[in-house]
Amino acid sequence: MERRLLRAGARILAGLGLAAVMTPMCLTRSYAAGERRHKESAQETPANKPGVNASQPPAFSIPVEPLGFNAPSTFYLGQRERLLSLDFLDEDHLLFTFHTPGLIRRTNPSEEDERQIRAMVLKLPQGTVEAEALWTVHGRDRYLWMLKGGKFLLKDRDDLEQGDASLQLKPLLHFPGPLLWLEMDPEQRYLVTDSYEPEAAAAQPGDVPSPPTASADMSDGLDSGKPDIVVRILRRATGEVMLVSHVRTTVHLPINSDGYLEVLRSTGRTWLLNLSYFTGGSKTVGKVDSICSPPLDFVSHDEVLANTCTQDGRRELVAVTTDGHPLWKLDSGPTQVWPLFVIAANGTRFAVETLTVSHAVAPFSPLSTDDVKGQMVQVFDAEGANQELRASASPVLDGGGNVAFSPSGARIAVLDAGAIEVYELPAQPAQPGQPARAH
Repeated sequence: MERRLLRAGARILAGLGLAAVMTPMCLTRSYAAGERRHKESAQETPANKPGVNASQPPAFSIPVEPLGFNAPSTFYLGQRERLLSLDFLDEDHLLFTFHTPGLIRRTNPSEEDERQIRAMVLKLPQGTVEAEALWTVHGRDRYLWMLKGGKFLLKDRDDLEQGDASLQLKPLLHFPGPLLWLEMDPEQRYLVTDSYEPEAAAAQPGDVPSPPTASADMSDGLDSGKPDIVVRILRRATGEVMLVSHVRTTVHLPINSDGYLEVLRSTGRTWLLNLSYFTGGSKTVGKVDSICSPPLDFVSHDEVLANTCTQDGRRELVAVTTDGHPLWKLDSGPTQVWPLFVIAANGTRFAVETLTVSHAVAPFSPLSTDDVKGQMVQVFDAEGANQELRASASPVLDGGGNVAFSPSGARIAVLDAGAIEVYELPAQPAQPGQPARAH
């Protein structure tokens, strides 16, 4: 089982690597010129704000400058760093966190990656601050994941903590080495964690279990050298480790509450989607066509998104069910690159964030920062991929964190033009035997 998990991670990583080659990797310096700023006047309404490129006006806006937020330095474009997070605690409360500049006391050079994060709970629609905290975290990657029920996970170094609307943090899990990445199944029953553990260390009280030494010898065609990253699948409620393996780089491993998904090459351009069950055994749950190994994501327990590559260099988003039924295909334009996916907690909707650039990307036609013209957000229903909202986001944040769905999926918040814009989304049609979802 461990070897299969390693192979799944390697295949998924290969797909992500090829996708990166086909999208711009040379962005290093500046945002597009002329960023829009939110007017300071409290009397301004969504309808008369300049430059808003949305398919509908927001229901209300919360200016962020009075909260102490300033747009990040233009230096960060292209580095894919997580500079802020925007999340709904419930339908009427937002959790807004962002890096706040200032002097940081460092006792040694190893603290150079330390940063201060200001966290605020905002009451909607007024935007009043109901709770506030200042956290110290290390690194520039994602640090916060939202849970159902108004709780969240905060990552820092080897520790994973849990918080709620009071912004009080409680220890949840401690790892033998720095935690690099985390993801969950749609029902949030399980965690997938990647942690850097170059050498076996004596277990400390409260540590999650380490893999057996034998698993460090698994290479399976990857680069030579000892694998230093440990991938675990754990039960979130108890911390019980279900599967574990050593790999040589962080991996994205899509899971639902039944098992983990891997993509297997078939014939020609066809790839098989294989679900390996936690209880043992596996089955093919669908297939897609792609010239690259397509990265996969679960929208819900029963729906999978595959980010495929076409022969003419475009990206195509394909949705299939775990019963093997194709749902829809969504073609991306050649000037929309670096997609980021935001999925509603109940699986009814998803958003795609892309950078809008001046020309299509090709091996002999790379992008410079001057070619980035903005960031677009599109919202689709998960069942039919019907577009329900189109809006812009600014400043351009290629690491994400600037878009969030409410728990019901009825609202979406977007950081744009100096304000958090909150949009009301249309009511979704009733499913057979179910009442209509009124918002």
